[in-house]
Amino acid sequence: MKRTDYISWDEYFMGIALLSAQRSKDPNTQVGACIVSDENKILSVGYNGMPIGCNDDETPWEREGSRLETKYPYVCHAELNAILNSAASLKGGRVYVSLFPCNECAKAIIQSGIKEIIYLSDKYADSDDTKASKKMFDMVGITYRQYILTNRTVTLPL
Repeated sequence: MKRTDYISWDEYFMGIALLSAQRSKDPNTQVGACIVSDENKILSVGYNGMPIGCNDDETPWEREGSRLETKYPYVCHAELNAILNSAASLKGGRVYVSLFPCNECAKAIIQSGIKEIIYLSDKYADSDDTKASKKMFDMVGITYRQYILTNRTVTLPL
């Protein structure tokens, strides 16, 4: 008889997004993304961090101060990294992401052909950037839904 206590696809892919987020060096917000096909094949992963070749010891991680002294003009978001990391077409896929996409990532998601966003947190729901993201997703028919945490504990065998 087969096991019945295996994790769901949503648990699996959100788990990979959350594990990817642990690669981020951002001291405040670690975000991960996992893009999958409609056949549940992983197409790409990403996390928020500095662009390749930009020394993350020489770029700021601050959230406040003059714009060039903050992380915002430098950091690549998890969704964008996952899109750029992919060698395959993302058309018709879905992205699992730990934080609802900003408006800039929304544009990249739309352009890549991704059709669904599954997100864990929407803590910036009241921001203009997130409102713009949702407006664009609604305009083009991209669906989005919040991932509901289960009480399941997963222990990785070592």
